[in-house]
Amino acid sequence: YLILAGIATPLVLSVHTVVSFDFAVSILPGWHTTIFPPYFVAGAIFSGFAMVITLMVVVRWIYGLQSFITMRHLDNMAKIIMLTGMLVGYAYSCEFFIAWYSGSPYESGIFLLRASDQYAWAYWIMVTCNVIIPQVFWFRFARRNLVILFVVSIFVNIGMWFERFVITITSLSQDYMPSSWDYFSPTIIDVGMFVGSFGLFFTLFLLFLRFVPVIAIAEVKGVMPEADPHNYHDEH
Repeated sequence: YLILAGIATPLVLSVHTVVSFDFAVSILPGWHTTIFPPYFVAGAIFSGFAMVITLMVVVRWIYGLQSFITMRHLDNMAKIIMLTGMLVGYAYSCEFFIAWYSGSPYESGIFLLRASDQYAWAYWIMVTCNVIIPQVFWFRFARRNLVILFVVSIFVNIGMWFERFVITITSLSQDYMPSSWDYFSPTIIDVGMFVGSFGLFFTLFLLFLRFVPVIAIAEVKGVMPEADPHNYHDEH
């Protein structure tokens, strides 16, 4: 699993920077900004750790893995969520500064639309879930409380979904052609794909738990007391 993590790390960096470049090179207001690559990578780490905590807390309880997945692991993950949450919040504020500094009325207009117009509800849900709620992890008791960890991780996942919603929908709802302006309303196809994505993910996750060891045995053996050559047991 350590090798898999080493392969996945550059994959995360490459995927999210390429996707962010696709947005950044467009001319749509709200997308044409150079802050997207680091912003997307920080968001990927942020949401990734939150999703891992969401699943880990449940799996740890069901399989009785308290001796392997300790509170120290969860505490450190909560610290990373808090740090990356502040980076994401900084990126949100930079977007407004860049829109103002650009001098483009279209850029400024789209960010005012996000924060104070018809999509303000989605924007402030995003800010609350991604920036404000994770600040509870400044307190040690919150980082070591399983209920708080689970609830905050759920809020982060919700907030990151709304981040994608805000980025995509607000810019497409009011572009350079007023004739194409409209308020987004999901169709039954949109809802079906959204619900189906949950089904696909949890199906693959449960298959992983069924056929692959939850804990990498080879890595656990290396940290067991018996693996220490200086650990002698006197049998007499």
